[in-house]
Amino acid sequence: MKKIEIPVMVESAAIAQAAVTGPGSQPADSDGVEMSFMDMPSGMTTFEAPIIPEVEEIEGLEPAIAMTEDMLVALKSYRVGEKACVIGLDHLDDKNRDFYNQLLGDGEVSVQCSGNINAKIQESVLAGVWRVQYLDDQKNIIKDTMEVADIPGVVSELTFQDAAEVLDVTQLKIPEDVYNAAPLLTEISDKLPEYTTDNEAHIINLSLLPHTEEDIKYLSDSLGIGPVVILSRGYGNCRISSTKTKNVWWVQYYNSQDTLILNTIEISHVPNVACASQEDLEDSTDRLNEILEIYREDYA
Repeated sequence: MKKIEIPVMVESAAIAQAAVTGPGSQPADSDGVEMSFMDMPSGMTTFEAPIIPEVEEIEGLEPAIAMTEDMLVALKSYRVGEKACVIGLDHLDDKNRDFYNQLLGDGEVSVQCSGNINAKIQESVLAGVWRVQYLDDQKNIIKDTMEVADIPGVVSELTFQDAAEVLDVTQLKIPEDVYNAAPLLTEISDKLPEYTTDNEAHIINLSLLPHTEEDIKYLSDSLGIGPVVILSRGYGNCRISSTKTKNVWWVQYYNSQDTLILNTIEISHVPNVACASQEDLEDSTDRLNEILEIYREDYA
């Protein structure tokens, strides 16, 4: 995954003793919607070669193997930032689908989408290769795909489709028990128009700023709760939550005891910690080529 620099300074004036809040610090939105958290992963993951059928067991798996060759071609040509390459799996029978389940496995990053983006996403053991399953209201799979991308298109393109473009701080009505949320919202409001996908993320480190539970609640109410939650195990346990304000994310890091150790607000298209790097994709290309080599020898 991409290297992440832990921020230690922000533009905000007040910096004091660390004060953090744990899971649940973001309260229900004003419309009653509550964040549904996935279970936090319990440890770091490392690459393990997938357990796939032996050469003598591949009869009937020709469609899946041919599609895997297509996936390899996509990996070789893909460059970070490009539109995701989508490969449909709906036409595969159960045997060929099982082959893909074995081949892909579960990688470092998982994504939960809700609202108008009803999808379940899991990065495979091959970084930059994602299983994206679209669900109906009963959580039944209605479309099954794989994507080669630094981050799936449903995340990069749809997360903020209904989000507010700007944050209007001129109409803020600050409760008496809220002290430091207002200047933070002003900072976010000022930085939003300046942000483009070519810019570095702007990060506000809440862990270094004095704040109360009421400040966090007011921040959450003002920014809103978005439809996407990302969990990453690439740098310990990290929960990334979208807001209803365009390009604004909560990014929270936890230790092995699930204690919040770093709480930040990030202005970015998608936080780097969730995305596969070009190096990751090149590494996945080499690994997938090695896996397919044994089947090529059989076909030769």
